[in-house]
Amino acid sequence: MINPYGTYANADDAAVATAGARAGADVVRTLYGRRLDRFDKGAGDFATTADVEAERAILDVIRAARPADAVLGEEGGQRGAVGTARQWLVDPLCGTLNYAVGNMLVAVNVALRDGAAAVADPFAEETFFTDGQAAWVRKPGADDTLLTPSSATRLVDVNLDPPFPSAPLLRAVDLLAHPGFIERFRPRVLSTTLALAWVAAGRRAAYVTDGGDLSTSVHFAAGVALCRAAGCVVTGIDGAPLGGAGRGLLAAADEETHALLLSMLRDPS
Repeated sequence: MINPYGTYANADDAAVATAGARAGADVVRTLYGRRLDRFDKGAGDFATTADVEAERAILDVIRAARPADAVLGEEGGQRGAVGTARQWLVDPLCGTLNYAVGNMLVAVNVALRDGAAAVADPFAEETFFTDGQAAWVRKPGADDTLLTPSSATRLVDVNLDPPFPSAPLLRAVDLLAHPGFIERFRPRVLSTTLALAWVAAGRRAAYVTDGGDLSTSVHFAAGVALCRAAGCVVTGIDGAPLGGAGRGLLAAADEETHALLLSMLRDPS
């Protein structure tokens, strides 16, 4: 297959991540609205032809640019040596249920573990990317814009999809009924990690989800990288650092917002 994004053999990792995310987004956009095969993954989860084809397009870019690197894909699993220093984490269609019912709120996530990353919005045709030091958004026909987090919107996305390993002591859903939350913020339920890119871009004040160690998750790695590079405050929902004993994810635009939400999660009354 001819790769329309070039070999990128001499490009930096941010360019590879961006090209991969764009390639996946092109597939997702092209197949939107068609009748697609579904592949059951159990527990109510499934993939579609779009997930599989988008991952294949992303892999074509990574293989052309970094043939020695390993890849962990949401659909295809591990490719290359386990434990290698360079591993790409790929979620080709985050928001599959949204997509399958005709909702355009989806994202394509590509991240080099502990390095560059990109999140593409196939329908807004925006690509959020980071080199690990700073983060930008790229739109057709416009210069790249530096991402600047802000809590001004007061909008907080809360992921309500199971599992909830921190319950009953700590539940993200309790946040929505907290008197302080109702007074200070407004909830949103986007059901895709595109919301993390929006936190980095100042379009959301924060994002909250329960879960285990999400630091190397194909779903969250790219969004976490964007938030960190943009200057957001990122921890587990218990305030612990990601990658250790922390659970879930709390990404906030600033220290004040993070502290407020953390206090509400700890004391839901």
